[in-house]
Amino acid sequence: MSQDLLKTPLHALHIEMGGKMVPFAGYDMPVQYALGVRKEHIHCREHVGLFDVSHMGQLRLHGENAAKALEALVPVDIIDLPEGKQRYALFTNEQGGLMDDLMVTNFGDHLFVVVNAACKEQDIAHLRANLPADVELEAIEDRALLALQGPEAAAVLAALNPAVADMVFMDAAKMDLAGIECLVSRSGYTGEDGYEISVPADKAEEFARRLLLKEEVEWIGLGARDSLRLECGLCLYGHDIDTNTTPVEGSLLWAISKPRRADGERAGGFPGAKIILEQIATKDVSRKRVGLLGSSKAPVREGAVLFDADDNEIGVVTSGTFGPTKGQPVAMGYVSTANAVIGTEVFAEVRGKKLPMTVEKMPFVPQRYYRG
Repeated sequence: MSQDLLKTPLHALHIEMGGKMVPFAGYDMPVQYALGVRKEHIHCREHVGLFDVSHMGQLRLHGENAAKALEALVPVDIIDLPEGKQRYALFTNEQGGLMDDLMVTNFGDHLFVVVNAACKEQDIAHLRANLPADVELEAIEDRALLALQGPEAAAVLAALNPAVADMVFMDAAKMDLAGIECLVSRSGYTGEDGYEISVPADKAEEFARRLLLKEEVEWIGLGARDSLRLECGLCLYGHDIDTNTTPVEGSLLWAISKPRRADGERAGGFPGAKIILEQIATKDVSRKRVGLLGSSKAPVREGAVLFDADDNEIGVVTSGTFGPTKGQPVAMGYVSTANAVIGTEVFAEVRGKKLPMTVEKMPFVPQRYYRG
């Protein structure tokens, strides 16, 4: 391991548990454990997976005007985000491109923000440069972040505090779990029901070991995290969306709140608003993010060039793997708008062969978030 890689508070436990460590976003992270990627993926879909996501950035915004200030940087309704609720948001730049995607929670006395590991320093600098003097940004350095995901997650966590069972998708609360003060949201990155739990760093190993006592809980590495999120059509920042992609091109219209749209009560006012709102109005973009299903067994990886039936180059794959639940290759990528229609056949070039794929609606497997 390179000496300059950062370690999460659970690093020693990953080594003890046989985690195969790889560099990821500046951290030494487990890509898989003894089960292997495919079995970890299936275990999460059928039982419960435990993920260390402590490499993500955890931030707090303090001040009466925190919601108003953050809303000026995202095309999302933050001002009316109810206390105890979480919302998906996007940092946009002046060209309408995506700087990062993030989660924002209203905890009443502050906003709790989780940003991607690779964008952490950039996002903190962006916030510091743009927040008014009366809003304080606190970068949290003393907490770990765990995700507990899968159909049995609620039963496992409810054994530590029955109140978690009453939460629905995107609810968030401060609560005691096994005597540890945690921040809990009913959310995740697998398409399954589950929770994300912010834990004091010095209690993280104790808490993880407590969860692992349950036989239905297994550690899940980055490999299965990627195949799980891809089957459920969830973007990976820096791959499926980036600074050269607008929310409209990225098929993320659902993430732009109604009050911030052209006819909303707080229309625009975020970086790149003119470009993004015009694209929404005209639907005039040259490419779109789509889901792709392969008809052969060979996975189609990121970077594979896409062609139409007449051998014209029409796009590129941004994420791709074999979907263990779907039982066939799954991918997402960008194609010219004319080829973005569901059911269109395209061809991915893999090692000199053109493999047929079909543009499909995402998610590829049903999302099972608990909505009550």
